[in-house]
Amino acid sequence: MAPLTRPPRLAPGARVAVVAPSGPVPEERLQAGLDILRGWDLDPVVAPHVLDRHGEFDYLAGKDADRAADFQAAWCDPDVAAVLCARGGYGAQRMIDLLDWDAIRAAGPKVFLGFSDITALHEAFATRTGLATLHGPMVAAVDFLKNARAQDHLRATLFEPESVRTIASGTSVALVPGRARGVTLGGCVSLLAADLGTPHARSCARGGLLLIEDIGEEAYRLDRLLTQLLRAGWLDGVAGVALGSWVDCGPYDGLRAVFADRLGGLGVPVVEHFGFGHGEGALTIPFGLPAELDAEAGTLTLDEPALA
Repeated sequence: MAPLTRPPRLAPGARVAVVAPSGPVPEERLQAGLDILRGWDLDPVVAPHVLDRHGEFDYLAGKDADRAADFQAAWCDPDVAAVLCARGGYGAQRMIDLLDWDAIRAAGPKVFLGFSDITALHEAFATRTGLATLHGPMVAAVDFLKNARAQDHLRATLFEPESVRTIASGTSVALVPGRARGVTLGGCVSLLAADLGTPHARSCARGGLLLIEDIGEEAYRLDRLLTQLLRAGWLDGVAGVALGSWVDCGPYDGLRAVFADRLGGLGVPVVEHFGFGHGEGALTIPFGLPAELDAEAGTLTLDEPALA
């Protein structure tokens, strides 16, 4: 797995576009998030359809074509330095193939930020553009609005990425001890499994440091998802695994047993409670960069800053 191209860091006054590739966005939360961005001396612009609601499917932020058009226009605008997702939910997979990935690649590297359902877009950027992305808090997400650690870590990553080259939650525990080097990737394990067999999906995570989390998936469903990835050979050659938050997934003792059973046989370091994902105070994790994972120290150390 080769390292991906880092986009430039943000500077004060940078214009950032806010898009909604997935679920509907509450207006009051969006406005609160925009205020935070303005407080960082950024210039946020909201895509035309961010507050739309799909007429038939109330879990979508407007029509697939409109969400795709917003994303395309934002990315290809030369005045936009970053494209930030407003929230996750569901719907990114429905619009990915409506995007002109040749035009997106030609528009050059810029910051892309999101998590949860946005996992599908992280994978698409990796395989279709070779661009590194940021898995982190979204503009209209409660954690971004309410949690100082989530805000501070994201802000440092965007403006002073050299200050957060070593990422540590402070609460992590080694499920399988050891150190490993590789290129970071991951997101919601359910979305990674859903990507299997689709056009442009990566064939496996060989040489990667896999960072996974999810929400609302019970132990047996996480077992099924990990088993699917194992049976498909997608985890063949993975270098190490970091486990993030598992909100509403059931008692953690049961989840730990699943992780030990399904991941312990890989023969690679595995660390749990790594502090990214849907939990409170989520850390921002760069995807597509070479790094070292130390399961016992609970650290992910990037070879170079997340942004150039």
